[in-house]
Amino acid sequence: MRLLSVTLKNFRCYAEEINVGFGDLTTFVGRNDIGKSSVLEALEIFFNNSIVSIEQGDKNVFSGDEKVEITCEFTDFPHSLNLDAGAETTLAEEFLLTNTGTLKLRKIYDCGNKKPSVEIFVLANHPSAPGFQNLIELKEKDLQAKVKELQLDVPLKGNPGMRKAIWAAAGDLQLVETAIPVSKAKEDAKRIWDQIESYLPMFALFQSDRSSKDSDDEVQSPMKAAVAAALAEVQADIAKIQQRVQEKAEEIAKNTHEELKTIDPMLASELNPEFTPPTAAKWQGLFSVALNTDAGIPLNKRGSGVRRLVLVSFFKAEAKRLLKSSNRRSIIYAIEEPETAQHPNNQRILIESFKSLSSETGCQVILTTHSPGFASDLPNDSIRFIFRDATTGKPFIQAGANVFGAVAETLGVTPDSRVKVLLCVEGPTDVAAFKALSKALHAEDNSLPNLENDERVAFIVLGGGNLKHWVDENYLRALNKKEVHIYDRDVASYAEAATKVNARQDGSWAVQTTKHEIESYLHSDAIHEAFNIKIEVTDHPVDGKATPKRFAEAYSAIQGFDAIMGDTKAKLRLAERAFPLMTAARIHERDPQGEVRVWLTKIRDMIQ
Repeated sequence: MRLLSVTLKNFRCYAEEINVGFGDLTTFVGRNDIGKSSVLEALEIFFNNSIVSIEQGDKNVFSGDEKVEITCEFTDFPHSLNLDAGAETTLAEEFLLTNTGTLKLRKIYDCGNKKPSVEIFVLANHPSAPGFQNLIELKEKDLQAKVKELQLDVPLKGNPGMRKAIWAAAGDLQLVETAIPVSKAKEDAKRIWDQIESYLPMFALFQSDRSSKDSDDEVQSPMKAAVAAALAEVQADIAKIQQRVQEKAEEIAKNTHEELKTIDPMLASELNPEFTPPTAAKWQGLFSVALNTDAGIPLNKRGSGVRRLVLVSFFKAEAKRLLKSSNRRSIIYAIEEPETAQHPNNQRILIESFKSLSSETGCQVILTTHSPGFASDLPNDSIRFIFRDATTGKPFIQAGANVFGAVAETLGVTPDSRVKVLLCVEGPTDVAAFKALSKALHAEDNSLPNLENDERVAFIVLGGGNLKHWVDENYLRALNKKEVHIYDRDVASYAEAATKVNARQDGSWAVQTTKHEIESYLHSDAIHEAFNIKIEVTDHPVDGKATPKRFAEAYSAIQGFDAIMGDTKAKLRLAERAFPLMTAARIHERDPQGEVRVWLTKIRDMIQ
């Protein structure tokens, strides 16, 4: 299942209902104490209620309402559900989806109690016609009576089939959004919830203020997630163990009863064990994993920056493991302020790791930061800017790259005195491409800048479709730095943006690539070396397919994916693995006119 959005109401600073959407990578940006962590902790409460659990103090102090609502909306839910006796059904057939075909779950916490209680509802476009609502809460005998009353020709076995026939007989079901109780319900409503719950994404929250002892959750959480994932894969074996334990307990109880009757038959006519199998949480609690590094040094004795890099390595390893698993559950990793305690070079490593991780199937990554510099290297459409109305103090969440002007103004941007040129590109994959290409040409001619480590050049990611805003508003002018803009040829409107930059009287320079896009400068040998995939790299699309599209088709076929990955994920993989394998010789073969060298020469001259 994939998290599409969360809606909060009466939770901490979010008194009024507020909704925020999620992508594969989502980044919350804002000042301290603005509500970034509250969103992540609300999700932790919804999925686990463990690292952060709901408390009386979580209700908004000004609302006067005791009820806190956390509503999550999902896509990619299970296609079918199996109820008792092999009765198969779907969420759509049970009218348990929204009018847009998503699954929406709401948890309402009563914070009027010292220990808040919770009720769970499915918010769905559900029948409201009199006599045809709430059928999933009816017992089999009640459904049978309904079938007979309507004189329907349908088997009186299998609740889903009877419900389907009854609804079909209604004509106008009068579908309206309905909150259907499932946690405290009976019959199929409860069975359906039990199955939905087993498919919910695993949610791993890594907070910024943990002390990071071996026993603390910042260290243990990733390993607990690994244990949970492992246990999810051996459920059949666990069921066998529980069955064997139950059988043995019953055998012992029977033998004990037989011996009891020989002592005094009047003491007990029967002696039956009441067997309660351990919950998933209890199974997970049986395992604890300590982490040691070089020479047996415990992880918690290493620097905080090293600890976080170890966690990132865990994220990537777990994502790759999940990718190979045929029956995997999805995972959401939520990381607060990942730039904390990190050297700038390590921050760049973290950013690339998060982008790579979020591109893997079944993984979503949520970050928080109050650093505009860190955020600027992340995909623009991932940004969720949290701010408060100056008059009312009400929090708002604004999405999209067009908020960067406000982000810079609110958080402040302190220019680095070492930076002489701002290199403005469309997206994060362009950054990786330019770093790799410049590194290769620098190795041949060290007069050219190596953008991978040249501190005189800073990358600015403008965000594709939002590039016009950056250029028109000239958000970077306050930094008083020369700008180089290099745009792909694939969007005609970029020519106008380049013209506007070149018209400035501040020494800035802009150009469009001669080829279709930056991936068109790759060499097929680099792609083959990285992925063992042989595709043709052309300057411009052939049959409507550019290099990322052809790569995506070949890669998806080899991996056995049901669907072809999108261009964004294809570009991320090429940026991560193919561009670093470009050599000067490969660049010259793909770029005989020396276009890339011209770009780097221009940047070198502007620096000097």
